[in-house]
Amino acid sequence: MQAKEIASYIQDRAAEVTKLIQERCLWQFHSRAWDREENINGVLNMAAQILTGEKVVLETLIDRGFYADAKILAADLEIRFAWLNSMENSQKKAVLEAVKGMLVDIVITKSKNGELHYSLY
Repeated sequence: MQAKEIASYIQDRAAEVTKLIQERCLWQFHSRAWDREENINGVLNMAAQILTGEKVVLETLIDRGFYADAKILAADLEIRFAWLNSMENSQKKAVLEAVKGMLVDIVITKSKNGELHYSLY
């Protein structure tokens, strides 16, 4: 595949994963913007490690929380999306990076929840 086709393929797969997360996962909806972004990054980074077979290091309690959600997500992705098994590790990471961007855009940037950025909250 050419670079343009690969990029389009990655974006299409990322849209599928984003839709699944939007339908099934509550970890994306914390009360503040920074919480949401931290959780999205933490869970999806852990999921990428799980899906690519990398060693997962759990140094803090928050790492363990991210890991718990990521383990469920990774198992769900492997069951629902057969295309994931045929991807190279770099492509899996690219899909999850694109998902991060999509989720941040949806649940933070385009959110109409005024309390997300309220400084005294």
